[in-house]
Amino acid sequence: TMISAILLAAGQSKRMRGENKLIKEINGIPLIKLSIINILESCINELIIITGHENQILEKTINKNNKIKIFFNHHYKTGMASSIKKGIENLSEETKAFFICLGDMPMIKKETYNELINYVDKKEIIIPTYKNQQGNPVLFSIKMKDKIMNIQGDVGAKEILKKDNNKVLNLPINDLGIIKNYNTPKCFDC
Repeated sequence: TMISAILLAAGQSKRMRGENKLIKEINGIPLIKLSIINILESCINELIIITGHENQILEKTINKNNKIKIFFNHHYKTGMASSIKKGIENLSEETKAFFICLGDMPMIKKETYNELINYVDKKEIIIPTYKNQQGNPVLFSIKMKDKIMNIQGDVGAKEILKKDNNKVLNLPINDLGIIKNYNTPKCFDC
């Protein structure tokens, strides 16, 4: 089964007081790199990275390899939905399911991605949970593609799909990383 990951890295880091959080370092490694390393160490077959804000700086930070494809979202200022769509438009034709991953969540373990992949045939949408809180990344069956392509504005795909509850599997995972995003300066101090 071919599994893709779409990594959203187009945002403007608005809560970071002018710094681009995705290239800010954690233990000497740019945040975006940490996010990428964990995704690539999992069983995914392709990683589609969607850039926008400061895309050239970001691209220089990313070590290219044959699993990675980078696309620039010209409409990134309209919000997350446009980046999600750009990712979906560029999925490989063989893809059976795809993750939507947030660039500012570098602590998700590779085992977490693999655990979600294990359930790929159970439901159309697999959402990891930590202590009953829904987290990221969410794994979608390719069957959900058209629905997600209809979303607008600055919403993640998870919001839209709340009404499709019968298609959702909430999977408890013991990984604090799935709910920890780095989007304010103080997140980097801990």
